Amino acid sequence: MAENGVKNRTLQREFHLLAFLSHEKLQLLIFLLVLLMYSLTVCANLIITALVCLVPRLHTPMYFFLCNLSVQDIVYVTAILPKLLAITITGDNSISFLGCMTQFYFYASCVTVEFLLLTSMAYDRYVAICIPMRYSLIMKKSVCVLLASVSWFFGATDSILFCWLISNLYFCDHHEINHFFCDLKTVLKLSCSDTKNISILIIILCVIIGFLPFCLILISYGNIISSALKIRTSVGKLKTFSSCCSHLTVVLLFCGTSLSLYMKPDSGNSQEMDKLLSLLYVAVTPLLNPLVYSLRNKDVINAIKHVMKYFI
Repeated sequence: MAENGVKNRTLQREFHLLAFLSHEKLQLLIFLLVLLMYSLTVCANLIITALVCLVPRLHTPMYFFLCNLSVQDIVYVTAILPKLLAITITGDNSISFLGCMTQFYFYASCVTVEFLLLTSMAYDRYVAICIPMRYSLIMKKSVCVLLASVSWFFGATDSILFCWLISNLYFCDHHEINHFFCDLKTVLKLSCSDTKNISILIIILCVIIGFLPFCLILISYGNIISSALKIRTSVGKLKTFSSCCSHLTVVLLFCGTSLSLYMKPDSGNSQEMDKLLSLLYVAVTPLLNPLVYSLRNKDVINAIKHVMKYFI
């Protein structure tokens, strides 16, 4: 009987994402808002990716990292939001174990990549503003490629690790994931296996891949702001402060919400709030990234005008 029970727990490989289905009257509004954010995010990031690839003047370290960030954002939202849209409009919230692991793989990979890319971008801005005379020497093409490659490598590695760990867990009869995607902490709550070691590993990786890069970003922007204070012209100060504030807003939104959700103690009464906070770094920040980092930039605007000449 015990063996049959284990076998049943192992073979039942389907979950149900509760998403926001409890808010019946808001389903249409949620669908329209998520669809709008998803469409704008994909379009804006596709524009950035295409411009960086097509326009030679954008072949610089800053735009190289932005291109990587845009590709990551497209993969990120496409892994999660289409399923949320389908659940919201159809009410069918079932997802296979393989589908859940695939969604989680891309989610975990992209979160890691974004943390490391944002760190590389902050370092790039630090070198450009604080030690401009050595910029071309430090931010060589080989260095930029290495930083981006390391980001993607760590993203793929830690997500594969967690997918492997989850695939070896037993899941009890309760298969309802109280989230709008296959969130790791929420999935672990459904397991009847011992998940203590995985929870410890989550904290360790959050510190190494999340908290430490976040600290490095804050240090970089702290030095940038310190250098900006030494600028004599008020116009130069205002431009630097405006850029730093907008960048830091996006960084704090993404890093703050994602780290707090994974590093805070579990609370049974906060799941609905956790889902809303998750929307900030799953749907809002991928939309803000191209707007804050790229589409406000004169180089990008001029590149768009340059490309549009060929279509008019």
